[in-house]
Amino acid sequence: MRITDYLKNNIIYLDGGMGTLLQEQGLRPGELPERWNLTHPEVVQSIHRDYYDAGSHVVNTNTFGANSLKFPAEELEDIVKAAIANARAALAESHGKQPKWVALDIGPTGRMLKPYGDLDFEDAVSVFAETIKLGVKYGADLVMIETMNDSYETKAALLAAKENSDLPVFVANAYGEDGKLMTGANPAAMVAMLEGLGADAIGVNCSLGPKALVGVVEEYLRYASVPVLLKPNAGLPKSVNGKTVYDVLPNAFAEDVASRICRGVRIAGGCCGTTPEYISATVKASADILPVTIQKKNITCVSSYTHAVVFGESPILIGERINPTGKKRFKEALKAHDMDYILKEGIAQQEKGVHILDVNVGLPDIDEVQMLMEAICELQAIINLPLQVDTADPTAMESALRRYNGKAMINSVNGKQESMDAVFPLVKKYGGLVVALTLDENGIPDKAEERLAIARKILAESEKYGIEKKDIIFDPLAMTVSADQNAAKETMRAVGLIRNELGCHTSLGVSNVSFGLPARDTINGTFFALALGQGLSAAIMNPYSQEMMKTYHTYRALAGLDDNCTDYIAFAETMPQAVASAASEKIGTTASKDEFGSELQRAIVKGLKEQAAQLTESKLSCAAPLQIVQDEIIPALNIVGVGFENKTVYLPQLLMSAEAAKSAFGVIKSRMSGEKATDKCAFVLATVKGDIHDIGKNIVKLILENYGFPVTDLGRDVPPETVVQETVRLHAPIVGLSALMTTTVPAMEETIKQLRREAPWCKIIVGGAVLNREYADAIGADKYAGDAMEAVRYAEEINQNSKENTR
Repeated sequence: MRITDYLKNNIIYLDGGMGTLLQEQGLRPGELPERWNLTHPEVVQSIHRDYYDAGSHVVNTNTFGANSLKFPAEELEDIVKAAIANARAALAESHGKQPKWVALDIGPTGRMLKPYGDLDFEDAVSVFAETIKLGVKYGADLVMIETMNDSYETKAALLAAKENSDLPVFVANAYGEDGKLMTGANPAAMVAMLEGLGADAIGVNCSLGPKALVGVVEEYLRYASVPVLLKPNAGLPKSVNGKTVYDVLPNAFAEDVASRICRGVRIAGGCCGTTPEYISATVKASADILPVTIQKKNITCVSSYTHAVVFGESPILIGERINPTGKKRFKEALKAHDMDYILKEGIAQQEKGVHILDVNVGLPDIDEVQMLMEAICELQAIINLPLQVDTADPTAMESALRRYNGKAMINSVNGKQESMDAVFPLVKKYGGLVVALTLDENGIPDKAEERLAIARKILAESEKYGIEKKDIIFDPLAMTVSADQNAAKETMRAVGLIRNELGCHTSLGVSNVSFGLPARDTINGTFFALALGQGLSAAIMNPYSQEMMKTYHTYRALAGLDDNCTDYIAFAETMPQAVASAASEKIGTTASKDEFGSELQRAIVKGLKEQAAQLTESKLSCAAPLQIVQDEIIPALNIVGVGFENKTVYLPQLLMSAEAAKSAFGVIKSRMSGEKATDKCAFVLATVKGDIHDIGKNIVKLILENYGFPVTDLGRDVPPETVVQETVRLHAPIVGLSALMTTTVPAMEETIKQLRREAPWCKIIVGGAVLNREYADAIGADKYAGDAMEAVRYAEEINQNSKENTR
C-alpha cells in the first residue's frame, strides 16, 4: 500500500533519533555516521529494527548527510544502497504488525544558497537530485526532507524530489524559538510554498521540544490542507559526565505529542535525543485518539521568504512601478542593466506600503528570460515582499518561478486555449496564485455576464490540472471610460458577479480606467473606491498616487478593517509629505534621509551594494576614510544589527546589508595606502571536526569582518589540533567554534579542552543548532552565541577589554 493512501484514514508514526544512538555504539567524534551503513550494518539495522518494534510505520535511512558535497559519487551510491538495504532488512526482521515503509532521509547540504552563500540554486537542486535518484534506484518508499532551516534550500530539495521521482515527499523544517526559520520564514509562508510545490505532508522537526513547538504546529494546522507532521527533539540538550542527554523524558514527550495529535497532527515521531522508548510511549499515549479529518482551508495567498499575504482579509495593494510601460527612465535602466535602479524602485514602493510588487521587464531589446530571472533574484534578496511575476513569455515565466523563494503571484493567464495550455502546467509544477484575465479568442467582452462566462471556462480548465479555485484570482479588466461611458460600470458588475457567483477573488489594474483623461488620479481613486465596494480583493496601482492611497486608507477605516483607525491617522499625518512625493515621483524620495542619518547609511541598511560603493567614493572627496567607517558604515550596520536582535530584520536582510557594507569597505581600503581600517583583535573561526555545515560560521565571519575584525577562517571539518595551532600562532584572544550535528558536539568539546591547555588566554564562543547556553557551559565554552550579532557583541566586549589591558 502506498503510504499516502494509508495516511488518509490513519495516524502514522515515524522513528526517532539516530546520531546519539550511534554514538552510544561507538561512533567517534568527527566520524561520519553515514559510513556506518557500510562498516557497521548490524548496528544500523538493530536501531531501525528497534524503531519498527516500537511501533514506527516509517524509519528514515541513515543518509541525513549523504550527498555529493560530502562523498565522492561511488561512495555515495554505496552508502545509499547499503542504507536502504539496512532499513529493508530491519523491516523484514521486525515483530511489529503495523504497515511499514522506508524513507530516504534528506538533510541540508550545510551550504548557504546564493546570494547569501556560494551555492547556486540549480547546483543545490542537482546535489539533492543525485541522492534522490539513488534512493529511487535502490527502493525507497518515500522521501523525507528534514531539518531544513532555509526556505530556499527546502524548495531546491523538494523540486529535486518531484523532478526525479514519483515517490511521496514529506517535508519538515527546523524552527527557532522565535517561531521562524533561520532565514526568516514563518509557518504560513512555508505552508503556502510547500503546498504549491506539491509536498504530500509538511511540518516541523528538530530545534526544540514538543511544548516549545506548540505555536508553530498550531500555525501549520491553521493553514495547511495536507497532513501535518511533528518530529520534535526530546527537549534541550545538556552534557552530563561527557555524555549528551535531553531534558524531556519519554512519557512527558509522549503526552505532549499526543496532545498535538488530538489537535490534528497526523504524522508523529522524534528527532534528537529520542529513542525507541520515546516512540513506543508516543504510540501508547495516542492509541485511542482518532485521526482528525484534514480540511481544505481554501486560503488564497502568496508568500515571500518571510511571510504570506492572504487575500480577503483586507484590500491588497500591488505596486505597479517595476514595469517599463510608459516609463522612459525605467526602459533606459533595463537596457543599461541598471539593477540598482530597479531595486531602489522596489524599496520605494515597499516604503509606501504596498503588499506585493509586480515585476515586469518586458522590452523588445533585452533578453527577457534572463532579465526577469535576475530581477526576481535581486529583488527577493533585499525586499521581503511577495512578488508578482508579470510576463507573457512562458519561458521567462518558468525561469522566474523556478528561482522564486516563495509562492509567487503570476500575471497572467487568459481564456485563450493557447494561454491556458502554456501557463497552467507551470502553476501546477511551481505553485502560485495566477491572475486570470477575462478575455478569450474573441477579445474582451463588453458585458459583465460574458466575462463571468470566460471565468467559468478558465476554472473548468484549471481543474483538469488539479489547480484549485483558491489559486485563481480574476482580473475582469478595467477599460477606459473615455472610449466607453459604460466601461467602468461593466467592470464593477463583473467584479461583483465573480465574487458572488464563483466565490473567487478579483484584482484590477485600476489606472487603465482613466486613460486619455485629465486629472487621472481623481478618476482612479473614485473608481478604486467603487470597485472595493463591489468586493474587489486587490489592485495593481501606483503607490505614489495620493488619491489611491487616500481611498485605500479611508476604505479600510470605514469598513471596520483598521482598529481604532490607527493606520488612517498615521497616513493622514504624512499627507503633506505624500503630496510632495507624488508630485515628484522620484525614486527614493519616499524615505526620509534623517531616518538613517545619510544616503550612504540608507544604502547599506537596504543592501544596495552598487549605490553604497558609489556614495562612499563620493564621500571620500570630503571626508577621511576612517571617519566614513566610524560615522557612516558602523552606524548603518548597528541599525541593521539592532533590528536583527529585535526580530524586525531577518537574516537575509542582515547579510545583504553586510554585503553592501563590504562594498563600501572595498572603496575605503583602496584609499587607505596600507593603513588599517580598524585595530580590532584577531578572531579564529572553525566548524569542528566531522561537521561540514558551515552556514552559521560563514554568517558570523561576514558580520565580524564588517565590524573590522581580522578573521582567520579555518573552514569545515577542522581537527582540534589545527584550531589550537592557529590560535597559538596568532595569539588570538577569541576563537569561534560551530557545530550543527549532535554527533559532532564531542569534537567541539575536545577542541575546547585542547584550547584550555595550550591557549588558556583565549575566550571561546560556540554556536550551532544543537547547542544552548547550558550545554555550552557544560563543555567549557565562555560564551554561547545564538546568532551572529550576539557573537559580534561579545567580540566587541573582548576587544575593548583587550585594549584596556594593554594600556
